[in-house]
Amino acid sequence: MRKMSTAEVRELEVINLCGGERLGYACDFELDLDCGQILSLIIPIDNGFMPFGKKEEYVIPWGRIECIGEDAILVKVPQNELFRCECAKKSKRHR
Repeated sequence: MRKMSTAEVRELEVINLCGGERLGYACDFELDLDCGQILSLIIPIDNGFMPFGKKEEYVIPWGRIECIGEDAILVKVPQNELFRCECAKKSKRHR
């Protein structure tokens, strides 16, 4: 069994096999806490300055990951299914 920490996963470039484009580096994961499963990989899109604390992200379903290697994460997402999601930045402050 191979093991990898989330910190190590964040250092791997994500490459889409449908077109060969580099999507960026994973910054987060979406989890299903009831089932204990990873649902998706979140990749920020660097568009320069985004006003009002908004950012765009690729949300890659976990089932679209073909391979997690030593140097890269290979995903297979057709261009027509590669959506950019605009999400508000989450506050880091806890109340």
